[in-house]
Amino acid sequence: MTKATQNPVLSPMLVKEIEKALYKNIVTNNTKNLPAVQEKKYDFVSALINCLMKNIRKHDISKEAIDKLVNIFAYDGMMSANVEKQKANDSYIDKHGYNAPSFLVISPSQACNLHCSGCYACSDPHTSPHLSFDVTDRIVREFRDITGGTFVVVSGGEPLMYKDGDKGLLDLFAKYPDMYFMFYTNSTLIDKKTAARLAELGNASPAISVEGYEAETDARRGKGTYAKILQAFANLREVGVPFGVSVTSTSKNAELLLEDKFYDFYFEQQGISYMWQFQFMPIGRGKDVFDLMVQPKDRVRLYREWEHQMHDKKHCVADFWNSGVLASGCVAYGGNGGYVYIDWNGNVMPCVFVPYYTDNILKLYDEGKTLEDAYESTLMKNGRKWQNEYSLNDKMHSSNLLMPCSIRDHYLNFKKAILTDNTNGENEVAQDIMSEEEYVKHFDDYDRELSDLTQPIWEKEYLKAEVKEKEKKAPGNN
Repeated sequence: MTKATQNPVLSPMLVKEIEKALYKNIVTNNTKNLPAVQEKKYDFVSALINCLMKNIRKHDISKEAIDKLVNIFAYDGMMSANVEKQKANDSYIDKHGYNAPSFLVISPSQACNLHCSGCYACSDPHTSPHLSFDVTDRIVREFRDITGGTFVVVSGGEPLMYKDGDKGLLDLFAKYPDMYFMFYTNSTLIDKKTAARLAELGNASPAISVEGYEAETDARRGKGTYAKILQAFANLREVGVPFGVSVTSTSKNAELLLEDKFYDFYFEQQGISYMWQFQFMPIGRGKDVFDLMVQPKDRVRLYREWEHQMHDKKHCVADFWNSGVLASGCVAYGGNGGYVYIDWNGNVMPCVFVPYYTDNILKLYDEGKTLEDAYESTLMKNGRKWQNEYSLNDKMHSSNLLMPCSIRDHYLNFKKAILTDNTNGENEVAQDIMSEEEYVKHFDDYDRELSDLTQPIWEKEYLKAEVKEKEKKAPGNN
């Protein structure tokens, strides 16, 4: 398998065979979801495989990394070869009545070595709040054992700054060789030694933050940061660690993200395997905060660009809001294949972009409870109820998945039907804006405009789309 992926002749043939099998499994044989939704899911998986294979052929991804990816995701996941993990997932469904979370997001420390404008991170590792290594370890272990999950996302702060005693982030990766980790990083600490250690471990991929090119990135993150990012790219390519980039979409860089050359630079020249885009989420007061949001008309343009990059260019791109069809809607609230987010104070939140909580993992542990109890709070149940009613109960007649987010795209409903009386804001600003009328009006106006633009697309291109002649469209049958 590994030799075939690295062979310049066999690899394209292997990709075609994989694509045929995937199309049949994801699209042709699917009868429980809208065909157009399944087409998008296929396009995404196909793009990811093409990006990985391209970097494997260039020897930018090592044999060890390939083996680890195949063992964790192909054998353990798609083929259900890991009996214990499958048993844990089946047990969770039997006990709770819904699919277990498929991944976990955790920020063990708020510490960071940069001073980016508008960021909440703390630059002093000695005073910044953080979770102990024992607690972080327990959270990851419980996630694996209770849900059967194998994928953990680490954020921050800067994750590579995380330290508790003599233990750090890479020690966590080393303890769980049967799991895969992705961590969001500014990459300035990925020197040759760190890259080599990541290559040795083989079960982690850095998602490196950029704002655009050098001018945009250095303007926010500090002069010289972009040069360090490019060096980190080189260090990772040299030892064969797969990596991607993370971009925050705003009104200021939306035009840049609509150009092919932006994607070509990172995918074709720099060798990234994936790109995540996160549209700016306004948690704060004032017109300036909302002005930074990608405006509805530009959000639709970015949606079309995502389609183009994924389908035509075979670039593995996902936009946290515009790609809602990939997950059949919202992925928050800890169920139905989604996730919860735990911050450096132990607060358990539905999502990185929903800065509200009712449970704290440290308090739950003190009470003799586990991570499983955090999934069962009223806040989480309310969110899952909305998810089911909005899209999951009847996927063939789903509501508009181009507006998948429970808070950003349906703010009035979030306040009325999901928030509870004992919900707390992660910080003072998040707490205060819960009752601010101007904030509510801004979001309501935004959601109405977005609905006017996207509902016709959803109805015509998804709900009312003619079923395509799938066998003719399938890869290899053109």
